[in-house]
Amino acid sequence: MANNTRARRKVRISRALGIALTPKAEKYLERRPYAPGQHGRSRRKQDSDYAVRLREKQRLRAQYGIREAQMTRVFEEARRTAGLTGENLIELLEMRLDALVLRSGFARTIAQARQLVVHRHIMVDGARVDRPSFRVKEGQLIHVHSRSETMVPLQVAAAGAHRDVLPAVPGYLDVQLEKLQARLVRRPKRSEVPVTCEEQLVVEYYAR
Repeated sequence: MANNTRARRKVRISRALGIALTPKAEKYLERRPYAPGQHGRSRRKQDSDYAVRLREKQRLRAQYGIREAQMTRVFEEARRTAGLTGENLIELLEMRLDALVLRSGFARTIAQARQLVVHRHIMVDGARVDRPSFRVKEGQLIHVHSRSETMVPLQVAAAGAHRDVLPAVPGYLDVQLEKLQARLVRRPKRSEVPVTCEEQLVVEYYAR
């Protein structure tokens, strides 16, 4: 029951934001590509500039499954880093451990990836890490703990079962899925990161 409630909530959020956050939500959006509610079909036309920027920020947050405080901290770091703030923001978010667990195909959704990390099934360079926000460094190896490799969900992942619902593995990762291992070979580039976002709108939201 709880899983069904969470799934319905994700579908509703996906419709409100106009982006699929789970494979189930993607199928639902194919049938109903508009916001929920009585006025869902026409709501987009009424959005103010602020509402557009706010929704774009929420879309990015939802794709990484993070809280506002976490988003704000990463934005401030991105702003202080040389280069384009919007691109920096997404590149830094993409180096989170839970995001890379998802990109590697170890999980089907960002929520499942975060759960794997929190439950201490994931290791980085041989050490268990239970913080989804852990910043993976270039060259570090992400892998599943040996005692967790026999778990059914991870065996399913190792067999490539999530490939049909996940984007292709990006070039900044070297993945050996059958071994449940992935290495971050270099910093992600914004153009490679499979998230849907007009990052300049997010920058404008925080700069208001």
